[in-house]
Amino acid sequence: MTDGSDTRQERRRLVRSLENLGSAFQATTLPVLLDSLLSTELTIQQLKVLAVLATTENGATGRGLADTFGVSLASMSGLVDRLVAQGAAVRSQDETDGRVRRVRATPLGLALVRRLMSARPELSADILDRLPLEDLRALEQGMRAVHRCSMPDPATGPATDPAPGLEPPP
Repeated sequence: MTDGSDTRQERRRLVRSLENLGSAFQATTLPVLLDSLLSTELTIQQLKVLAVLATTENGATGRGLADTFGVSLASMSGLVDRLVAQGAAVRSQDETDGRVRRVRATPLGLALVRRLMSARPELSADILDRLPLEDLRALEQGMRAVHRCSMPDPATGPATDPAPGLEPPP
């Protein structure tokens, strides 16, 4: 075998191993993730709408949300009313067209979506504290590499460091 073939085989083996580890993490962390989901007062439909609002810079219109979710404007209006009442969303006048009302996630709504969507129990402090320093350094290096590769356009230059001020290992 050539060095290139060995490298490709090792890469495939490592990718399979990481995929298996990812599946194992999902299985062991599912109860923690479900606990977060079940502890929220929001319905699944409200969470879906809130997730859309949290990922749109300028918010959305009621009509746009109704079309996206395939429900009537009246149904979406009631759903948004409940999000507003819980402090997770806010309605405001559109800056370019005063006749249009936009719905945006509030800081509380953003925090809720982030908590539910980015929960990584396998990276919790109690688990990370048990890792040997060498493994912790390797994990940080790997996470930084994954972050760099997940950036939208790597050709535009170096990725933003996810943890500025944190010195990478020597």
